[in-house]
Amino acid sequence: MSTLANQLVKAEKEELSRAIRVLLGRPLVSLHTDPEDFDLIRRRHQALARWFDYYCGWRLLVEPRLGYARLVKVRETADPSRPARRRRSTRAPFDRRRYTLLCLIAGEALAAPVTTIGMLAQRVVQAAAADEHIPGFDPVRGDERAAFADALRLLEHYGAVTAVDGATDSYVDSAEAKVLYRVDTTRLLRLLAAPVAPSAVAESSDDPVAWPDLRDLTVERRYGSAAAPGFADGASETQRNLWARHSLLRRLLDDPVVYRADMTAAQLAYAGSLTGRQILRRAAEEAGFELEERAEGYLLIDPDALASDGKFPDEGAHAKVAALLLLDVLAASSGTRAFNGLVEESGRLLERFPRWARAYQSDGGAGRLTDDAVAVLCDFGLARHSGGATGSVQLLPAALRYTVDREET
Repeated sequence: MSTLANQLVKAEKEELSRAIRVLLGRPLVSLHTDPEDFDLIRRRHQALARWFDYYCGWRLLVEPRLGYARLVKVRETADPSRPARRRRSTRAPFDRRRYTLLCLIAGEALAAPVTTIGMLAQRVVQAAAADEHIPGFDPVRGDERAAFADALRLLEHYGAVTAVDGATDSYVDSAEAKVLYRVDTTRLLRLLAAPVAPSAVAESSDDPVAWPDLRDLTVERRYGSAAAPGFADGASETQRNLWARHSLLRRLLDDPVVYRADMTAAQLAYAGSLTGRQILRRAAEEAGFELEERAEGYLLIDPDALASDGKFPDEGAHAKVAALLLLDVLAASSGTRAFNGLVEESGRLLERFPRWARAYQSDGGAGRLTDDAVAVLCDFGLARHSGGATGSVQLLPAALRYTVDREET
């Protein structure tokens, strides 16, 4: 009997750790696209909700009848490394226009659970015209319809909008396209991960014409101040410790590496305390991570690669292959190299392999490849780029994980 009980406890722990990492990698899990993962999250809902609330201060919302689970992840600062991307072909990041239309479409789609693309476009035309700060939407223009379709496709990807008749892409070719949508208003509302409603931020502004400070959306009252993220002088010791724990674990779970040089004094003190170290290690163990503690900082490793939406190294992406090769170049240059020097190295790489990375085999390709490769290194916390094209690239301590040890013969 005790053996069976031990097996059940072990299975429960394994399921909990997997579900935690699945939600970290995909904060919105749908029954229709990921039935097995959704069923796992549904079964372990209570334990998962307690885990995320205690360690991160994040809410987990599970809707079994509606068929989705939403982890509401909140950060003090915006993360530009994870932009919304177009679902059509290029996967290019959203520009300002597409973000604007995404917000307008989401707001207008709440008015009716069933609508057509023509009616939705007309409502967006009226909404944009009612605000002098927003450029008008002109569905006659092809580029405007393409941006409109990209925003709608993203909402379809999240399951907030479903095309029940017709295809959204047909609107790119013709403003007369016929597409019927069903809107999941509850899911649409929960796409926004912000402790403060946008309407509340707008109302708090003294100048009704001025744009509100979007940082006010991330204010969390549990830390003792509604004026700014984190805590203020009036916060209690309990609130300070709570903020230190949540903010540090949020960064550890979200970022590839957290350097001590980038941590606040409160976070450093918490991580260095006996209680803080125990909590960090327990959180890593319960979530199935391996915690690496170094003099320079902290790193969580997921052996199953469930908790991340990006991998490095990755042979399937040319920029990531080039980034791995540039690591050797930087290491041979005592960790720092001028950006222009890396462009020359990329040029030699493209010349050596003329059939490789065809998208970069053109005028200016070496510079574009270097830009993309260095961006990869910076996104994974392996390098720091300063000064643009005339600046330099410096290796960071985590890059030593990829150093090749060459045995002398």
